Amino acid sequence: MNRKTNIYLNILLAFVTVQILLSCKNTSENETEEQEKPKTEEKVGESENKEVALTQAQYDASDIVLGTFESKNLSEVINANGYTKLPPQNQADVSVFMAGIVKSIRVIEGEFVKAGQTIATLESPEFTRLQESFLISKSNTEFLAAEFERQKTLSDENVNAKKAFQKTKADYETEKARYNSLQKQLSMLHISGSGSGNIVSIVSVTAPISGYITEVNVKIGSNVQPGTSLFSIVDNTKMHVDLLVYEKDLQKVKPDQTVRFVLTNQDNTEIRGKIFSVGKAFENETKSVAVHADILNDKQILIPGMYVNALIDIGKNKVNALPVDAVIKADGREFIFILEDEQVTKAKKETDEKLYHFQRIEVKSGTTQLGYIQVTPLQVLEKNAKIVLKGSYYIQSHLLKSDGGGGHEH
Repeated sequence: MNRKTNIYLNILLAFVTVQILLSCKNTSENETEEQEKPKTEEKVGESENKEVALTQAQYDASDIVLGTFESKNLSEVINANGYTKLPPQNQADVSVFMAGIVKSIRVIEGEFVKAGQTIATLESPEFTRLQESFLISKSNTEFLAAEFERQKTLSDENVNAKKAFQKTKADYETEKARYNSLQKQLSMLHISGSGSGNIVSIVSVTAPISGYITEVNVKIGSNVQPGTSLFSIVDNTKMHVDLLVYEKDLQKVKPDQTVRFVLTNQDNTEIRGKIFSVGKAFENETKSVAVHADILNDKQILIPGMYVNALIDIGKNKVNALPVDAVIKADGREFIFILEDEQVTKAKKETDEKLYHFQRIEVKSGTTQLGYIQVTPLQVLEKNAKIVLKGSYYIQSHLLKSDGGGGHEH
């Protein structure tokens, strides 16, 4: 065999070797893909919705609250802070018109009183002297009224001089004015019945408005003077909020806009209101203006001076929202829990135990405002799906236990 033939044989051998190696590589890659394929499918399976079941005792102990999405405007809003406030006509200081000694106190702080209700009594000799003067004036007025009519008749018949009639008329008018003045003073002291001669030394102090007693500034035996505040009363039924809005947002705020706010140091219960007035001057040398809003939640328990965080709705871009506590984070993702349609099932016939089945659904969150967060489920939910609004972290902890501690909760 010559040299040329050897070269051809070597080239052919090399070509066959390359083909064999390529074939082996393809076979190895196919085997690798086949080995990896189950892992991929297994990974997809892991992302499926997980379920957790709670017993009746666990459900009762968890304080779970169920609900649905709420439509809220979380983006086209103005953030503002403020406080609850009472108008001056719904606050009262109780004082007296004449000095006296406190004889009795009939209320305590925090007690509700009605307008005109007696809340204390005072005693003073001045009260008796005033009634004495009133009775004397009443008698004089009656005498002078009769004398006035007699002198008028005589004057009309030219029996006596005009001067005598005019003096009688002047005396009658003077005494009548004094009588009316004393009657008004007795009325201010809530003394009645003096016209029949019944003189009293103790008078009642009454509430000028209906409301709650907030301060009691006297005690039995206190010597009170006119103008001294004995009690303070507030009527919280006309509470409103004053919100401080900065200059840059002032042009966007108008009467009749909706206000939503929560109390700073309370739970996340949302209170609704409506703007009725916008201030015309800056507050306390700041670049903020007071915006006044009526409170629409008439059953909410509020007192003056409570601080609030508020949102003023200036648009209508509403989204589906849930309380912040409804969304939990695990493995770098966000989830909510749904109570399955068959809420209560039988676990074991012999124990007849009830179980509540919850399904974990992945979601995407958005804007957060006033304890609410925009939530978009990554799968279609039933229209009336029962969403866990409170207690999601409790359910998640049971899910972690059932998974053997897998996952990571934030």
